[in-house]
Amino acid sequence: MLRINDISYSVEGRPLLEHTSAVIPTGHKVGLVGRNGTGKTTLFRIIRGELTLDTGSIELPRGWKIGGVSQEVPGNEVSLIDTVLAADVERAALMAEAEHATDAHRIADIQTRLADIDAWSAEARAAAILKGLGFTDDEQLMPCSAFSGGWRMRVALAAVLFSEPDLLLLDEPTNYLDLEGALWLESYLAKYPHTVVIVSHDRGLLNRAVGSILHLEDRKLTFYQTPYDQFAEARAAKIALAEAENTRAKARIAHLQSFVDRFRYKASKAVQAQSRLKMIDKIKLISTPQEAALRAFSFPEPEELSPPILATDGVAVGYGERMVLDRLTLRIDQDDRIALLGRNGEGKSTLSKLFAERLPAMKGKITRAGKLRVGYFAQHQVDELRIEETPLDHLRRLRPDEAPAKWRARLSGFGLQAAQAETEVGRLSGGQKARLSLLLATIDAPHMLILDEPTNHLDIESREALVEALTAYTGAVILVSHDMHLLSLVADRLWLVKDGQVNPFEGDLEDYRRMLLATDKSSVKTEAAKPKAPKPSRDELLALRSEVRKCEERVNKINEMRDKLAAKLADPALYEDARIGELETWNRKYAEVMDGLERAEALWMGALEKLEEAESR
Repeated sequence: MLRINDISYSVEGRPLLEHTSAVIPTGHKVGLVGRNGTGKTTLFRIIRGELTLDTGSIELPRGWKIGGVSQEVPGNEVSLIDTVLAADVERAALMAEAEHATDAHRIADIQTRLADIDAWSAEARAAAILKGLGFTDDEQLMPCSAFSGGWRMRVALAAVLFSEPDLLLLDEPTNYLDLEGALWLESYLAKYPHTVVIVSHDRGLLNRAVGSILHLEDRKLTFYQTPYDQFAEARAAKIALAEAENTRAKARIAHLQSFVDRFRYKASKAVQAQSRLKMIDKIKLISTPQEAALRAFSFPEPEELSPPILATDGVAVGYGERMVLDRLTLRIDQDDRIALLGRNGEGKSTLSKLFAERLPAMKGKITRAGKLRVGYFAQHQVDELRIEETPLDHLRRLRPDEAPAKWRARLSGFGLQAAQAETEVGRLSGGQKARLSLLLATIDAPHMLILDEPTNHLDIESREALVEALTAYTGAVILVSHDMHLLSLVADRLWLVKDGQVNPFEGDLEDYRRMLLATDKSSVKTEAAKPKAPKPSRDELLALRSEVRKCEERVNKINEMRDKLAAKLADPALYEDARIGELETWNRKYAEVMDGLERAEALWMGALEKLEEAESR
């Protein structure tokens, strides 16, 4: 287990953590959440032993291996697959030693250990991880130097997943993934065999891949044994309770103060007045949690144009002579909310650049409304800001005729207050840079807003604010994002970019998610073509459905047992020295239940597949 004992840590005299504690049981998947700047990344560095605490300690089981994503994989000539394989240091060392060992006993020991760590399936496992993160079979054999920084970060993620550390620390891993990669990572983490702590602002991942939330707020850690949505409900109730208590306390203070003000200078009431002053001093207002961030995004409203605002007829687009998309016959109206789906490299960003006039059509016809204005937030637009300038400097350059008060009002409308307005962009946080980029993309009140991964640097509260702003916005929205929650709330049309074509996706986002996961499973194990089986009888179908129900009931029962054991393990009293023996018993039971759950889920999935196969005949 990971024990955080009464830790405090300050940066330049500013406390980030103050006498806070938490316990994360072995094998748990935990989401570390909190507003930007509260110290989540700092906590990771403390756990890794990179920073010296002011007070307290971090306790880990002896021999535990801690893993996290490196800042970047070097741009060397080593292939992707070999880079990932090298992350398993023990396997790499044994394989190297096996080539030169001459002692028969040592050779036997090496081969035994290689078998124990499943070394011979390592290449297949590494390839499966790389494929899940978006690399084709051919790309896996290419050198790291052939890929950009964002793609190398995926290689770094693949490497740490392959090495399977006992404690996996991931800091915003989906920031450099597309939707397909993010969904694959969710599925992978949910089945990861060891302890995971992940910093993320992706609600979908926090609800599906983790079972607990560690909340960092007001320099304190609070552990919730629930996925994110249930945590959010509990926190909202906590805020409401604190506010209600404060309202009652303030009313009592006002009542006592009115007596004091009325009788303070009346001799016969002086004692009572003094008594009430003491009572006022004893009434302490509850410290309410920090409120849910700056909920500020204010998009200017465009005038209405006649539909369609943009249409393409037989258009092709690409780079140089390389065609990426062809035969595009599409229409966009001002009230459209369109999400672009498709694996990385299929052409979503290319299509966005076509709409934003960053790329010309290679053939075909594009019709645009005469007064059409387009706002474009590129995936790497945050990196294209002028780091030596302040936000005010950016607006001064774009709007030289406006008064400084107007510039500040615009910045305030995007949550950038006076202090940030005069700070060099290079010193702003990622979220503040993203807010400035959104302001610049919408400053001309565009009729169509194209957003390519706009949430990479935004915390959960800021993402909710973006949803609210897009809901109120009266222009068209073209959205590319790995955030399923954002897509589900904003988009009402889905376009699938695949095989050089763009077509409507018939289904919703959950259908798309299921399709992707099913495709990934089928690609891992291909089967030879078989003659079609005969149509099953009614009795056979009933038996298969009965088996599915039994398996589902078994999984539900084991889940109930797991929840009870998890609640038991979350009790801090269990970790006292006098109860170590009892703790080991509960940990063993928890491990047995998790093993049983895995087998039960495998049986359930097998039964479901048999039923689906039978029903499809």
